[in-house]
Amino acid sequence: MPMQPWFSEAKLGIFVHYGIYAVDGVPESWSFYTGQVPHDRYMKQLDGFTASDYDPRAWAGLFARAGAKYAVLTARHHDGVALWDTDQGDLSVVRQTPAGRDLLAGYAEALREQGLKVGLYYSHSDWNHPDYASAVHPDPPNEEVRANRYASAAPGQEDPEAWARFLAYRNAQVGELVTRFRPDLLWFDGEWERSEEQWEMRELSELILAGNPDTVLNARMLSYGNYSTPEQGVPLLPPEGPWELCLTVNDSWGFQPQDHHHKSVRQLVRYFAETIGMGGNLLLDVGPREDGTIPAEQAARLEGLGTWIAKHSEAVYGTVAGLPAGHHYGPSTLSADRRTLYLMCFDTPRETVSLRGLRTPVTRVRVVGTGTELGHRVIGGLGDVPGVLWIDAPEAADADELATVLAVELGGELDVYRGTGRD
Repeated sequence: MPMQPWFSEAKLGIFVHYGIYAVDGVPESWSFYTGQVPHDRYMKQLDGFTASDYDPRAWAGLFARAGAKYAVLTARHHDGVALWDTDQGDLSVVRQTPAGRDLLAGYAEALREQGLKVGLYYSHSDWNHPDYASAVHPDPPNEEVRANRYASAAPGQEDPEAWARFLAYRNAQVGELVTRFRPDLLWFDGEWERSEEQWEMRELSELILAGNPDTVLNARMLSYGNYSTPEQGVPLLPPEGPWELCLTVNDSWGFQPQDHHHKSVRQLVRYFAETIGMGGNLLLDVGPREDGTIPAEQAARLEGLGTWIAKHSEAVYGTVAGLPAGHHYGPSTLSADRRTLYLMCFDTPRETVSLRGLRTPVTRVRVVGTGTELGHRVIGGLGDVPGVLWIDAPEAADADELATVLAVELGGELDVYRGTGRD
């Protein structure tokens, strides 16, 4: 299925890990899977999940101010607790928590009011479902998958009928998400615990696309996904095709009150610029408290990133990946018509900014956000090997505190030299 153009044009999405794990502030699902928290204590969090201050319109407004064009909410994590009133059993915040209501409908409506695309996260695996640990991966990726009682059947205890029931349950839940909330994007997870054939990925893909043929699917649909999802570190080489970097604001996906290790706005601007400079999107994660409020430290960082993006929007939206490494000391983006190159300067430029290997003549250089024009000249060059473009550093008043962006306007489409120089 061809990729929907809105995705690569979005640049920024917000990931939201929201669930009962916020009650005690423990790692989502993994805390009982690994034995960090006893299973009964983990599930006891159902009693404390209120969503009492959940305001999806406030979320959507914050996400829009951050500059995001889509968001992805954990409709159901590996713990099996659904945030909507599923017809597939009673394990939902609607039926088993004080929240007592569907949390997805308002979310989808609020995002659409802001013009944002609606994404829903859904885990293939369900460590609470009685039929889940009834199969074994034919080639387990690690010992934990093979041996964990929540993930796999014990040797000789496989139950194909139970596994078929589980797939029917999963298909029914995904069908509910597609028909009730019409997500633009489905973000799957948990795929490593079974093979593509065991998951029946082809059939699942057909089910989703029959409901909405424009649904974007991530690579955790394996052969049936549209884009890659590296986590927590900007890749040194961009993945093939569309991709998205999944990054937490602090060190945790969900709300963990002891985790104050928040990345600064400056660091987030760097992550964002480096990601879009390689043609990817940033999916920036926040973890709301159990009452539905996003911690102030995280909200402030989204606001700060959004302020920088708004000032430099021409270098963000409507652009593609910029120069390969080595031409400029920092990331860059390129306008869709390939006639304006945007250079990101993380440190305050001093004296000059250099650009190497540029063959296309430059007509003007200006500071994005202020419009101030900068002097520039080419020095050197021999035959086919272009000289270095030296751009005068902007005055302090024109430099941005977080990252200064220079627009290099070209006399034609970008053409760069990639050779080894004259012998």
